[in-house]
Amino acid sequence: MDTGNDVRLAQCFIAVDDHDKALAFYRDVLGLEVRNDVGFEGMRWVTVGSPEQDAEIVLEPPAANPDASPGDKQAMAELLAKGMLRGVNFTTTDCDALFERVRAAGADVLQEPVDQPYGVRDCAFRDPAGNMLRFMERSGR
Repeated sequence: MDTGNDVRLAQCFIAVDDHDKALAFYRDVLGLEVRNDVGFEGMRWVTVGSPEQDAEIVLEPPAANPDASPGDKQAMAELLAKGMLRGVNFTTTDCDALFERVRAAGADVLQEPVDQPYGVRDCAFRDPAGNMLRFMERSGR
């Protein structure tokens, strides 16, 4: 059925408290490419993405919204420090190899690779800012 609707993900956002540490992880460990890294009105706008797809991840400070109150910005920074903000799920063709590479880089392991009953093998880490990242390999490998 053609709905005439062509909707695709363009960007998602991950809060980071240190762009340089985030870049060292997302670029150097995960192998994502830097698509944009510019300063804008006292902020740093950094986007990364897989060379295999157009979608980008924007690495932004907690509560980057200029309309956020100081209290809201503080609350967001505290939630980030606790690892309470949502992260991103990635797919990979080799969960075990990716796990070993990311663990060897010193990332905080949340879950070693395991076969899930819903048809994926996955593992999880925290990025340098504390966000949870899950890496899934589809069954049938």
